[in-house]
Amino acid sequence: MRPILLLALLVAQELTPQCGGSPSTTTPVAVAAPNVQAVVVNAGPANNYFNGAFTSVTICAPGQSTVCQTIDGVLVDTGSSGLRVLSTALSLSLRQQLGTNGAPVVECAQFLDGFTWGPVQVADVKLGSEQASSVPIQVIGETAFPNIPTDCSSSGTAEDTLANLGANGILGVGLFRQDCGSACAFVGSANPGLYYICPSSGCQPTAEALNDQLQNPVALLPTDNNGVLIQLPAVASGGAVSVTGALIFGIGTQANNALGSAKVLTVDANGNVTTVFSGQSYPSSFIDAGSNGVYFLDASTTGLPICSDNADFYCPAASQTLSATNRGANGATSAVNFNVGNADGFNASFSAISEIAGPNPGGFDWGLGFFFGRSIYTAIEGSSTPAGQGPYFAY
Repeated sequence: MRPILLLALLVAQELTPQCGGSPSTTTPVAVAAPNVQAVVVNAGPANNYFNGAFTSVTICAPGQSTVCQTIDGVLVDTGSSGLRVLSTALSLSLRQQLGTNGAPVVECAQFLDGFTWGPVQVADVKLGSEQASSVPIQVIGETAFPNIPTDCSSSGTAEDTLANLGANGILGVGLFRQDCGSACAFVGSANPGLYYICPSSGCQPTAEALNDQLQNPVALLPTDNNGVLIQLPAVASGGAVSVTGALIFGIGTQANNALGSAKVLTVDANGNVTTVFSGQSYPSSFIDAGSNGVYFLDASTTGLPICSDNADFYCPAASQTLSATNRGANGATSAVNFNVGNADGFNASFSAISEIAGPNPGGFDWGLGFFFGRSIYTAIEGSSTPAGQGPYFAY
């Protein structure tokens, strides 16, 4: 099973207000091109987020170019594939996907910090000035499916409301074409149980063909469909209220998405790279815009103290500058310097903070803090790019 990775810890309201850092928003990145749309790092539609990159997505009823809705406050996530929207944010009536015996198909998508439960429906999805047609998406928290199977509900916290999810949806533009892949396409013990058919008698796990699974909508665009480039400006020490950047579709397909001197790091079958830190290799490491910090190892390994009131974050007395090296499956390496600050010491009104970090035993999760000041490419599996076929990361 491919890991579906999101570490959206909604604890911005717990950061203690302090002086320091710049309260001003940095200069916006220009997004005036057909394959580009703006992203903004702010508190999100629930006003309870930090280090979340949000964008807008236009959804249309399939084949109906005038029956459309633009949904703001959608989290951009390179750690998952597929579009998910809250039912409370969606006013369109979309076609329900049906499975065995005509029963509705419903998905339990399991993230690191919880799960989303909701039906699979079909929509046309507009990104920039391009459109992906007949895309299976998940509608989270749809009231027609209130009975969540125990195998799903026991996997974590339900993120089925704006308050819990912190976003109106998740735009998964990660390495893979589908959100599960071959593991979900066959019945058997290896099936991870993400997809269910839900007749009136109750829901049962089901196999889901590759084309029926949630699709990375970028891979279905008519052009600029081999990956994405996320560009975010650097953030001053201490953070900023918000920053604006760009989500650019395609790699090497236009003048604005050329790889240039970016180092290409190919990934293993699970989408991981190896991070080398203090002489030790951690092969279960990944780059994930949907995570709101850099999460790595544990306090006993790093020597960094955990925050006294929140074990999800490190709280060193003074900011620490650390170094690591990311290594791809192709052997390419890239050195990384990063800072870890005291999570309790940041201004609670700031939503863009590069020094947020916390524990992730056994590996590195290079979250949104890693994206500030970098151009990071995510190439989709099987897609041709100037640097060879995806999947890979490059920066």
